[in-house]
Amino acid sequence: MNEFMEFFNSSDPANVSTSVKLMLLLTVLSVAPSILILMTCFTRIVIVLSFVRTALATQQMPPNQVIVGLSLFLTFFVMAPTFQEVNEQALTPLFNEKINLEQAYEKASIPFKEFMSAHTRQKDLALFLEYSKADKPESIKDIPLTSLVPAFAISELKTAFQIGFMIFIPFLVIDMVVASVLMSMGMMMLPPVMISLPFKILLFVLVDGWYLVVKSLLQSF
Repeated sequence: MNEFMEFFNSSDPANVSTSVKLMLLLTVLSVAPSILILMTCFTRIVIVLSFVRTALATQQMPPNQVIVGLSLFLTFFVMAPTFQEVNEQALTPLFNEKINLEQAYEKASIPFKEFMSAHTRQKDLALFLEYSKADKPESIKDIPLTSLVPAFAISELKTAFQIGFMIFIPFLVIDMVVASVLMSMGMMMLPPVMISLPFKILLFVLVDGWYLVVKSLLQSF
């Protein structure tokens, strides 16, 4: 333990550089979940996939682990250009000691701001800028993250719910048709969900539903 503390308290430039890297890594790991959820497309993807499962009424199929895992990989796929730009403009120069930590933060925030601004409604952004009494930004770089992140989050929530509503419509029609047929046959005690579930799964499989949902999500970015 004493050797570990001496390593951090050392004035050797090499040790100091390594210490900064370790502290930076620990900081990023501690806030990574919030960054992933609120500053990427993860929110939209996971909500839409959850809507699909709810519309199918398949309870826990697919399981939460599958939905979250697929959402993570789709997020990495969509955000790959942004992550690559952050790595080239901020992380690599920082590790090569060409820029300091503050400059790296400023350079790393620009690609995220560009991505979030492209998918944030002006109404939502104006709400937080007005509430914080911030000056009207002249460019994307001038938008504070404290206003952009929540604005982006609620914009993603609205978009995800809009897509989820469109997904619900065909399955709702199937439920209504099955309920009407059962009622006309006098089978009022038979739950319509038990009969409509196989038909909804069959329809979803025949139209290659997962392909269409993922394709729509990718095209929405």
